[in-house]
Amino acid sequence: MVDLSTSYMGLQLRTPLVASASPLSQEIDGIRQLEDAGASAVVLYSLFEEQLRQESFELEYHLAEGTNSFAEAVSFFPQPDEFRLGPEGYLDHIRGAKKAVSVPIIASLNGTTVGGWTQYARLIEQAGADALECNIYSIPTDPELTSSAVEQQYFDILKAVKSVVTIPVAVKVSPFFSNMANMAKRFDEAGANGLVLFNRFYQPDINLEELEIQPNVLLSTPHALRLPLTWIGILYGRVHPSLAATSGVHGPEDVIKLLMVGADVTMLCSTLLQNGISHLRYIEEGLLEWMEKHEYESVQQMKGSMSQIRCPDPSAFERAQYMKAIKSVQHVVLSGSEARRVIGGD
Repeated sequence: MVDLSTSYMGLQLRTPLVASASPLSQEIDGIRQLEDAGASAVVLYSLFEEQLRQESFELEYHLAEGTNSFAEAVSFFPQPDEFRLGPEGYLDHIRGAKKAVSVPIIASLNGTTVGGWTQYARLIEQAGADALECNIYSIPTDPELTSSAVEQQYFDILKAVKSVVTIPVAVKVSPFFSNMANMAKRFDEAGANGLVLFNRFYQPDINLEELEIQPNVLLSTPHALRLPLTWIGILYGRVHPSLAATSGVHGPEDVIKLLMVGADVTMLCSTLLQNGISHLRYIEEGLLEWMEKHEYESVQQMKGSMSQIRCPDPSAFERAQYMKAIKSVQHVVLSGSEARRVIGGD
């Protein structure tokens, strides 16, 4: 009997398949469907910083900062009536979800400043959430803001939240740091229970007919898997927080690869929006079938088996992979040129 169970931030899960924050968790019925299809935990739809009851001056300052140079920039920020749930409604949603399902419910806070995070982190814990994911979404635009100051904002948020809750806290971040390995180490030291790799920035687009800036949300593709695959493979065994992979997880093969480099869980969103919640069953069945065929008895047995820590010289391993990639591209280019010469009679 293959054991698919895993542990994430101390939460014992039936499988490594977790539903990440998405519109699928906006309704209690959707959360029930996710559990029925096999999700071992559900990350709720995010509560945005703009929804929190912060001091009006602080909120106005952060929303207005950097927008004066371009009048339409204010349209980047969602209007209150566009949010799915307000702060009080979000807390009720947590309570309803806990009553409706037995899998762990992970709340999600999305923002960039300390502000009212601590207040609502405490209320989220009191509402019954099993864990909290801090989705820190920040695109620095101030040329005077240093990289160290940007990084410090992340640690300030994490430390503030950790100071007021006892439930596990994960940090969902982007990969755009000069040294992600050092950031992971410092998140570890600051008390993060989990690292969710990675957040994806949704850049705006331009409507050429209306001449307006507008959102352009593109769902992930399997190609996005490479980034979390690389960094989880590097971080496995070197930091204490649980490692969650998100972005690019579309099929059982993706889950297998991520587990083998060291992921504790794999989070799914785009593939469920594209293929339906029932796609979770297909992924679990594919995972189970592959493990049985290759004689793996448990997820724990395969976890980290292909991570970078297996290499005695990690820097040489990275350099070797870079060189192999360059050589493979050269081979494809040369092969194509040779084919053209043969066909064209050059």
